[in-house]
Order: sequence, then structure tokens, then C-alpha cells
Amino acid sequence: MTNPTAAELIARSNRLGSDPRVTNYAGGNTSAKGTDVDPATGEPVELLWVKGSGGDLGTLTESGLAVLRLDRLRALANVYPGVEREDEMVVAFDYTLHGKGGAAPSIDTAMHGLVDAAHVDHLHPDSGIAFATAAEGETLTAQAFGDRVVWVPWRRPGWQLGMDIAALKMANPQAVGCILGGHGITAWGDTSDEAEANSLWIIETAESFIVDNGRADPLGTVMDGYSPLAPESRASRAAALAPTLRGLASTDRAQVGHFTDAEVVLDFLASSESPRLAALGTSCPDHFLRTKVKPMLLDLPPTASLEDQLARLHELHEEYRADYQAYYDRNAVEGSPAIRGADPLVVLIPGIGMFSYGANKQTARVASEFYINAINVMRGAEAISTYAPIDEAEKFRIEYWALEEAKLRRMPKAKPLATRVALVTGAASGIGKAIATRLAAEGACVVIADLDLEKAQAAAAEIGSTDVAIGVQANVTDELQVQAAVDAAVLAFGGLDLVVNNAGLSLSKSLLETTVADWDLQHDVMAKGSFLVSRAAAKVLIDQKLGGDIIYISSKNSVFAGPNNIAYSATKADQAHQVRLLAAELGEYGVKVNGINPDGVVRGSGIFAGGWGAKRAAVYGVDEQDLGKYYAQRTLLKREVLPENVANAVFVLCTSDLSHTTGLHIPVDAGVAAAFLR
Repeated sequence: MTNPTAAELIARSNRLGSDPRVTNYAGGNTSAKGTDVDPATGEPVELLWVKGSGGDLGTLTESGLAVLRLDRLRALANVYPGVEREDEMVVAFDYTLHGKGGAAPSIDTAMHGLVDAAHVDHLHPDSGIAFATAAEGETLTAQAFGDRVVWVPWRRPGWQLGMDIAALKMANPQAVGCILGGHGITAWGDTSDEAEANSLWIIETAESFIVDNGRADPLGTVMDGYSPLAPESRASRAAALAPTLRGLASTDRAQVGHFTDAEVVLDFLASSESPRLAALGTSCPDHFLRTKVKPMLLDLPPTASLEDQLARLHELHEEYRADYQAYYDRNAVEGSPAIRGADPLVVLIPGIGMFSYGANKQTARVASEFYINAINVMRGAEAISTYAPIDEAEKFRIEYWALEEAKLRRMPKAKPLATRVALVTGAASGIGKAIATRLAAEGACVVIADLDLEKAQAAAAEIGSTDVAIGVQANVTDELQVQAAVDAAVLAFGGLDLVVNNAGLSLSKSLLETTVADWDLQHDVMAKGSFLVSRAAAKVLIDQKLGGDIIYISSKNSVFAGPNNIAYSATKADQAHQVRLLAAELGEYGVKVNGINPDGVVRGSGIFAGGWGAKRAAVYGVDEQDLGKYYAQRTLLKREVLPENVANAVFVLCTSDLSHTTGLHIPVDAGVAAAFLR
């Protein structure tokens, strides 16, 4: 049973963390002090429950809390070696833990344990950070809050900051919280409700002060020619830029992307002060750890040609990398972690929007959210003062902090397809759905394209959140719909790495029964459709310069001649030769093109359920329900082929184990001698 104090803390944390005004994703931490029974003695013991390292307030559960004995935590003051060695205190927290399990204590644990209050909230609200990063922050804090909120000069999070706040609270018993210079806010209370009320009062008071006292145009005037493009034009240009941008952002390591054209971003980029402010970078440690110290900003208007924008972005990327390397070299000391890459994580395109990048979609999306927080902070600070973030050296100390490096090393090993973006056609059911499910399970972001949007979205929802899979509508015979599906993929996840041409249908008819309409339909969906999808995807793959995979789900019938099957088998042969042709053409770009030849995939197959199964069963003189067994018995292995077997082959083809394989067709037919490749 959850301790009542801990349960109260979790409820408060969830409320605070669900409000974007209060804090950002995985930002801030909360705590509560109370008693529980020590199972070793049967006696009550005073404990500290505090949000653990890396957790998120909005989704916090009991497992996300670190639980420490308060007497042992506070006794660490007796062995504190001083600010130059305060990182050692984080390791010492492990010796104060109570019970089994729970989260690892964060660097902010000292703040919560040392402050003499039963409940403490440390948060990163935009309005609070606006005060924290204002040049006259200390004076403005006194003006806005009187003596109820105390100013704390910038200090890197750790034991010393906890001691500083504890001393200030003791010296200012009337205070309900403090503004942490360059960082955020901390509030406290004797009860959970009081701490929450004090946190919200600080945030709302800061918001009101900025509104009542701030300048009307803190970001300056709108620059001529920098107003946002119309929505459709923005989306079109963003989709055209996305592949190249992702390739640039992935120079050192592959990244997944996110795009937003939120009004707050477009307004910032249209403003005359945006170049100056963007160059100053973010301030709150939670911000720049996810966004890098500053973004890459395109210095051309949205009306510039695509060619000019792309050329300038290449130049700016080289400048950014050189600048970041110089930043690292200026600040690195003996023992500093190695540089983690010099590519930007946030790219700002005036009039179009913001691209952000990370090791997965969630990280990329959160980077975008954090930079929006930073924009709000800049606007607030400029409204009441001048935006003055912490200096470069301090940013470096945070970004290349040994404790942050240790946290990165504790992260689980990436899955085989992590950072890869896959587009699977005909993926709302059957083989396509099995492929999409397997790719997502192996770490890929997946776009499920299908004729039926509702089914595509439902299939995506089964796989995971929109950070993992999305569903889009696409008739692969329609050039515009195919391009729209590819555009949706690059805007959702930054680019494209893996394309599976799976969409198909079949009509089981003899030569004399096959109509021209039958022939055209089969070829439009599979031959023409695969061509259109491959062509649109290849443009992205070439622009990214990251290689990639195109996989065709062909058929045993592409090489096997059987009765009553001319239109289907002929178009499958077309697909099979497309594999060879594209492998020869796209190899110079590092793009592998391979095919899979399944046979007899009855269970879960949309094609067989649509009438094909009944007609094939009639051809072979068996009951439709026994068709899978019939197919199995005619194979060498006597095994029925399932959608998951085809998905397994797709996975193998796009892993690093087959990095040197292209132009190959893999049979997934349990062994049909007549279909052996020769």
C-alpha cells in the first residue's frame, strides 16, 4: 500500500506536471517528508519522498519516487567535501535510501532534503524563468513579490544550492519560495496543498507582472518579408526542406525529427529581435540539455527559393559545426566528456517553422517543446528587462557534466532499428500490419499507409502513440496521394529510411475471364503503385544522404507459373524486376532495394479474405478454410506461411547484418521447388 504522504505527493505532482504553464516535460521535481515504519525495527522513521532522476511530474507513479531516510540524508552535511567536489554527494545519496526499488535520486535531492519544509516544489515555469533570466532579475523579484519570494543567484544544481536555499528560507521565514537565477523557481509549504498553492501563486504573480508591466513588443517589430507563409505553402516547403535538414542534423549520428509551425514559433521568427535572441541561446538547464546551447537559424526570408534556402542551410550547417567545436574547445578541461556531436538539435526557418531532432521521436518533440518554452522566456524577460542567460562557461559545465554523462550511459541499448523511419503501404491489416508491428517493435517509427484512413489510424494506435506510429490515407495509384503520404512521413518523423511496397490485391481469373479493367487494376495498384511510392521515397532518401532501404513484397508467383492467375502473376513479375532495376540505379546513393516472395499467406491476409481465397480454393479443389493447410502440404517444409514470417524477412533485410545486400529476392514460401530462383 502506498504511504499516504507519498500518495498525496504523487497526486500533487500529476496536477502540476499536467499544466504546461507550470513546468515542461520531465522538468522540475517535487517532494514530501513524512513517516513510515522501518521494517527492520518496527519503529517509525522520517522519510523523504522525491521525484527521481529523469522522471516526469505529469505521469509520475510510485516507482518514479526516490525514498530516502531524512536523518541519514541530512547527516551527509558532516562529510560534505565542498563545492568543488559536490558531485560526490550524488553517489552518497545511495547510502541514505530506504527500502528496495524506487528511482535513482536526482541532483536536486539536496534541495528537497535540506530545506526545512514538509513539502517542496522545484519547477520550470516560463514566467518564473523569465524573471530568472532577466538582467534585473533580483530587483524585479522584489518588485513583483515583495519579501515573499527570495532571489537566489545562479548556482549549478547540487548540494551547495540546496544549502543556499535552506539558509535563505531560514533567514526569511515569511518567504514561500524563491527565484533561482538562470534556472526556475522553488516553493514550499507545511502541507501539500499549501506548497502547491504557493507554487501556483508565484507563477501567476510572475505572469501578471509581465502582462501589467511589460513592453507591448518585447520581440521587436515584424521584419519585412518574414511573415509566415500560408499554411499549405508552409507545409509544402517544410516537406521539401525536411530530408536535407535531417541529413545535416544526422552528420554525426542518425536523428529522428519533429516539425512544428506553431504560432508562437512563427511570431518569434518574424520578429526583428529573433536573430539576437536566438544567438544568446537558452538558459534553463532543462532547456539547453535538449536543444543544445543555441539553434541554427536560417537568415533568409520564406519567399526565398527552395534552392537558395538549401544552399544557405548547407553553409550555415558548416558554420554551426565549426562554432560548436570552438565552444567545446574553449570550455573543455581535463576529464571533460568527449564532444557528443556538433550538429544542431533545433533548426529555425522563418515563415515556415521549427525542426527539432533527437534519438527518437519523443526526444525530438520534447526538444521542440523546450525551445517554445525558451521563446516564451525570452519574450517575458525582454518585456520587463533584457534577456540575460547564464554565460557560456556555465552552460558548458551543465551540458558536459559528468553526472549527465553518467545518466546517458545508463540509458538502455538502442534497438536495432532505432532512429529509422519506415513507410509501409497497405499496412492496416494482414502482411503490411505485421511488418509495421515488427518494425516498430525493433525501434523504428512507422507510417501506416492504407486506402482506409480510419483503419490505418486504428492500426497505428494499436502499435503505440504518435511518437511511434501514425496512420495516413493513400491510394497508391494516385501520384498526389502518394506524395502526400511521403510528405506526412517526413513532417511527422523528419525523414524516411525504409519503404515497404506491400499494397496489393488479387483477382483469380483465367486468361479468357480477365478483363482489361482487371488487368489495369492489378497493374495500377502493384506495378504502378510501387513505382510511384519508390519514386517519391527515393527523392527523400537521396536528399538525406543517409542511404536507406526499399523493399518490395512481391510473390512466389513472380517466378512460378500457375493457372488462372495471369494479371496478378504478371504484375508481381513487374514488381520483381523493379527491385533489380532500382537496386542498380540507387546503389550509388547507398540505397538497398530488395524483395520478398511470399506464398500462401492465408491467415490474416486481406487479399485472401477479399475473395481470392475462395477462388484459389476452388482451383485446387479444397475447402477455403483448409487452404492454408493445403498450401503448407505442397511445400518442402510442410509449414504454413504467416504474415509474421514475411515481417521477419523484412526486418532481416534492413538490419546491419545485410548491409551489403541489394537486388535480392528472399523466398518466404516454406519451400516451393518450382519457385526456386535460377
